[in-house]
Amino acid sequence: LLWGRIADVYGKRLIFIWGSAWLTGMSLLAPFVRSEIGFDVVRGLQGLGAAAMVPTAIGILGTVFGGGRARNYAFSCYGAGAPLGGIFGNLFSGVLGQYLEWRWIFWIFAMLAAAVTVAGYFVIPLPPPPPPEALPISMRRNVDWIGGTLVTVGLLILLFALTEGNVVGWSTPWVPVLIVVAVLMIALFAVWQAYLERRGENKPLMKVSIFKNMRFCAANIIMLLFFASFNNFLIYATYWFQGYEGLSVIQTTLRFIPTGVSGVIVAFITAHLLSLLPTRVILTFGTLSVSLSSLLFAVPLKDGTTYWAYGFPAMVLSVCGADTLYPTLTLYTAKSLPSEDQALGGALINAVGQVGRAIGLAIATAIQTAVIADKKGLDVEAIGGDGQHGLSPGDPALKAGLRSAAWFNFGIAVVALLIVQFFFRGAGKVGGKS
Repeated sequence: LLWGRIADVYGKRLIFIWGSAWLTGMSLLAPFVRSEIGFDVVRGLQGLGAAAMVPTAIGILGTVFGGGRARNYAFSCYGAGAPLGGIFGNLFSGVLGQYLEWRWIFWIFAMLAAAVTVAGYFVIPLPPPPPPEALPISMRRNVDWIGGTLVTVGLLILLFALTEGNVVGWSTPWVPVLIVVAVLMIALFAVWQAYLERRGENKPLMKVSIFKNMRFCAANIIMLLFFASFNNFLIYATYWFQGYEGLSVIQTTLRFIPTGVSGVIVAFITAHLLSLLPTRVILTFGTLSVSLSSLLFAVPLKDGTTYWAYGFPAMVLSVCGADTLYPTLTLYTAKSLPSEDQALGGALINAVGQVGRAIGLAIATAIQTAVIADKKGLDVEAIGGDGQHGLSPGDPALKAGLRSAAWFNFGIAVVALLIVQFFFRGAGKVGGKS
């Protein structure tokens, strides 16, 4: 959110390029850090660069492409980046995990980020110069540092508490205390934003008034639930193949290739459908597809069931959902906000998705470890933070834990489906002319 506001104030192109350059530098640095704490800090600093790039990228698309078919293709191509990254990322990670040392992960990441930096400098058009009567930019008046601190620290505390609860146990006193503190900080952030917007002297980090639009609120909730379900599906499918079935990294990688191939196809088909079908129809298809992908892993399966009976259709369905939902929701957000708030809108929709992904994984892991602990007759702490510790392939308790997480992923996707039916009834075509 903070980067989104800074980009809207100082220029989306500038922030995108500097964010990419920063990401390049931190990726080069990470393999050379010896201590665990130092390494974690550098990984966090990597996130600063990525957080600057994502909202500005969406903001750039929203301002450069005015509307109609060109904008539909722009947002669909942006969405197609995920399955393309899935194809090459899975292939490269499989090779790296099997044959090279871990440092190459970061060095290849740095090469890719450097290429994006150079491409951004030459490809992204320069913004128009400000009008002569424009007031000089003030960091104090135009960027809400108090709000940025409140929401960032609040979310960090919340995610830390939810994640560590799976490791140290939910009965540990400081876990619920941190959750309460985090919720209070996020609530205080919302109150502070409303105060700044009502006062009108300094720009808030996020305009609370945009949430008066119920469909806009629903779009953000759908993004949160979708990201949680889709991300969990990918992670728990990996656990299933590697942890339960005992497959190698390369064998697991091959089973994920359909997500990339079908994802690219779906993304370009979606570019056509955005201007032909009502938003509700596209979102219904997307949420239904994501829910079914997890359902295929949740239903009881006999050991030895062929991958083609459940794994392959689940992989295809997952990206059918992701590559229809993501461009539709980001395009809807772009159309709902004025040009001066495009990067902020991109920041908001992606921040909601990332928070949903983190919280969804924490809850799914808690469910999984609780089920495994119950089956094993152990305490949650004995299972481990990822629910895999000390469990060998084919363990019935591991299978039950993974299936319970898949049922949770199915459930939150169904909730997203119900929200679509209720709030997007009568919605028009998101890909029509502005």
